[in-house]
Amino acid sequence: MEKSLVEIAEYLGGEIVGDGGMVIRGFAGIQEAKSGDLTFLSNPKYVSLLGETQASAILVSSKEKIQTDKTIVRVDNPSLAFSRVLSLFVEKSPETFAGIHPTAVISEAARISDNVTVGPHAVIESGVKIGEGSSIGAGVFIGFGTCIGENCLIYPNVTIRERNIIGNRVIIHSGTVIGSDGFGYVTEQGIHEKIPQIGIVEIQDDVEIGANVAVDRARFDKTFIGRGTKIDNLVQIAHNVRIGKNCIIVSQVGISGSTTIEDYVVLGGQVGVAGHLTIGAGTMVAAKSGIPSSVPPRSILFGSPAQPHMQAKRMSAALIKLPEYIHVIRKLEKKVEELERKIAGK
Repeated sequence: MEKSLVEIAEYLGGEIVGDGGMVIRGFAGIQEAKSGDLTFLSNPKYVSLLGETQASAILVSSKEKIQTDKTIVRVDNPSLAFSRVLSLFVEKSPETFAGIHPTAVISEAARISDNVTVGPHAVIESGVKIGEGSSIGAGVFIGFGTCIGENCLIYPNVTIRERNIIGNRVIIHSGTVIGSDGFGYVTEQGIHEKIPQIGIVEIQDDVEIGANVAVDRARFDKTFIGRGTKIDNLVQIAHNVRIGKNCIIVSQVGISGSTTIEDYVVLGGQVGVAGHLTIGAGTMVAAKSGIPSSVPPRSILFGSPAQPHMQAKRMSAALIKLPEYIHVIRKLEKKVEELERKIAGK
């Protein structure tokens, strides 16, 4: 596929400086790009790469005064603009199925809106509602009474169990299970007896959930994921967890039951969060940290257990020097012993 740079600039609302008549045939990172490609520069510290890149045109920030012989397109946010322009070049596979596949098993009591795609061997139970423009991939299971909004994209082999609520424009990647039973047991005389999990999962608009994520249904009420939150692959969200809007949760995070994650929280990879606590709005937690107790808003944490970021960095730096400190302490101990012997001798 080809697009003129003028078309691209109009689509992005950008300003061309240079040859607007050129044709763009592809896209790549600034170091990998070749002739015919569009690339972007989002960080001014990499401006030196402008002289090295083979790209035909570069998206740059309109806020930066960049001098180059290359053709540039000035936009508000180069990284975001580059992401958006990719949609102009991405073509659907010719094998992508449209409509409702004859092998799909759909209850007569399900309500499927217009322009919905249902792939091969999908199963849709009674009482399910699917909004207009949504796409249900091959092998997807949707349990009874579940409601899915408009323009959702459910990739193959996703399981959405009974009575859950999915908003509009939600993306769920393959292997994910929404509404699995929460991990709840009562132990009586050494035997673990299962506690019924009768709640639901509610996912608001514009959420994206990665591959092989488990979102457990609530024991009562609901497990909740707020508008615009993005969840990476291999994340565990336990029963009755509430996640606010526009959070970022990176791969292999585990969130224990009945925890509240407020708005705009970022959890780095492999963060572990204990149950029945609150992480305040705007908090950022570095990778591999452990959160044992509630955290106030706008905290920046690192470590296990997590500490304020600068304190954790000082502790890590001190730990590296621990062998040196031990050596110094032993020398001081010897000097103190010598002084004590001299004093005693007097």
